[in-house]
Amino acid sequence: MILVRDIRLPLSAGEEQAKAQALKILRLPAGRVGRMGVSRLSVDARHGRPKLVYTIAVTLKDEGEEPAFAGSSPCVALRAEPQFTLTHGAEKLPGRPVVCGLGPAGLFAALALARQGFAPIVLERGPALDERVRAVERFSATGQLDGNANIQFGEGGAGTFSDGKLTTRIGDPLCGYVTRVFLEHGAPAEIAWQQKPHVGTDLLRGVIASIRREIEALGGEVRFHTALTGLRTEHGVLTGIATTAGELPCRVLVLAVGHSARDTFEALMDGGLQLSCKPFSVGFRAEHLQSEIEKSLYHEAAGHPALPRGEYQLSQQVNGRGVYTFCMCPGGQVVAAASEAGGVVTNGMSYHARAGRNANAAVVAGVGPADFGGDPRRAIAFQRELEARAFAAGRAGGLYAAPAENMVSFLEGRGELKVGRVVPTYDRGVAPADLGSLLPAELAGALRAGLRAFDRKLAGYTAPEAILTGLETRTSSPVRLERGADYVCTQLQGLYPCGEGAGYAGGIMSAAVDGLRAAAAIVGRYRPAGD
Repeated sequence: MILVRDIRLPLSAGEEQAKAQALKILRLPAGRVGRMGVSRLSVDARHGRPKLVYTIAVTLKDEGEEPAFAGSSPCVALRAEPQFTLTHGAEKLPGRPVVCGLGPAGLFAALALARQGFAPIVLERGPALDERVRAVERFSATGQLDGNANIQFGEGGAGTFSDGKLTTRIGDPLCGYVTRVFLEHGAPAEIAWQQKPHVGTDLLRGVIASIRREIEALGGEVRFHTALTGLRTEHGVLTGIATTAGELPCRVLVLAVGHSARDTFEALMDGGLQLSCKPFSVGFRAEHLQSEIEKSLYHEAAGHPALPRGEYQLSQQVNGRGVYTFCMCPGGQVVAAASEAGGVVTNGMSYHARAGRNANAAVVAGVGPADFGGDPRRAIAFQRELEARAFAAGRAGGLYAAPAENMVSFLEGRGELKVGRVVPTYDRGVAPADLGSLLPAELAGALRAGLRAFDRKLAGYTAPEAILTGLETRTSSPVRLERGADYVCTQLQGLYPCGEGAGYAGGIMSAAVDGLRAAAAIVGRYRPAGD
């Protein structure tokens, strides 16, 4: 793929003019083009009249010709096609590998193993997607929570009920391979060239189920409603696992349980494994009118039909503690993401069209091992305590309603909620509450300082109508299970911790890549039992 950057056009121009300019820069006849699309579009309003700044992605019908155009201009670059080739190791694997968890890490680990002939067994504590969607919709409508079928657990993991963002900062070349797999299974074609690709919750569900069906077609087996409850070991080597469906012999286990599998973390620690405490973050969901965010970002160009839905990412250091926005969902909604009874958890999601009236994003402050004396059990207990406080504070609004207040009220510690143009989208309803009182004073103070800094960076961020809904506690796993460069757990041979739950990823793309890397380590050491 060829990228042609820094194409500057007036607001009156559009995508077709940008494509024509890209071809002119490349000196390329249109007949040789396979596909073209907008990879990135921004507004430059620094010097008088705003201009649209395009990056155009071009794929030729004969992709072998693309390198010849890479140096045709300083604004032209080549994005190489990702390669993911594996060679079986010499050691014969006794039995089939087991993958625990069918979120992005487990899904892509299982896919890679299945494509290499290992016929993995995949355990998922929750149900298949259709049943999971019904459980999530039932909880949203009635407050009846299923601890194994919710926004955190079930086929596809927590990422299935999100914006479907495929952006990441890990810079791993396998990101392109993950994108290719998504495209093979029905994701929108534009994710191949967009700088900030997103699939959307509505479309991502079908993609996830299609990948699972490929795993099954290649000999893999997915066992839903089956949770890991313990490990069986001999002399520091994994020999089997205990599950809610019984015991299973196992010499290779990919542990990809996700960031909310607290009972699994506790079972591992009770069984003798030492987990370490890692940084994570807590805070709220901030909601603004999407149109107001775009006015702050695009200025006079706001509302231009060529522009994408406006997104932001803000951060500020406050007394050595990071305060930042996370998982920004343009045109999305705040969702009830609880997975344990008596706790309120918020998250954000949006559909592919991002057509909702509100923008939402997590606004969170970092915590880490020093806050919990390095004790992972204390970190997990801290999350649970915050979620219980949020549950109690929102109870006046109904079962699993969330506490909420205007952003200005939070800054002043008043605990007031006045609904104006910004209408809260949290699906279980909200109740007015003093959000600052639900957090330790230091964290509440850091969040207030961070919000004031954000307002200086993005005009109108703390507008009186903006609303905070709490609490956001599941930004990432609070624990890590240490592994070596070979992806094997340093405490147990045969155990391959990966993904968000094991503390090695954050988001769909990085988790999927980590699952691929874990599978590659297994394939590089073993050959399938049938060989």
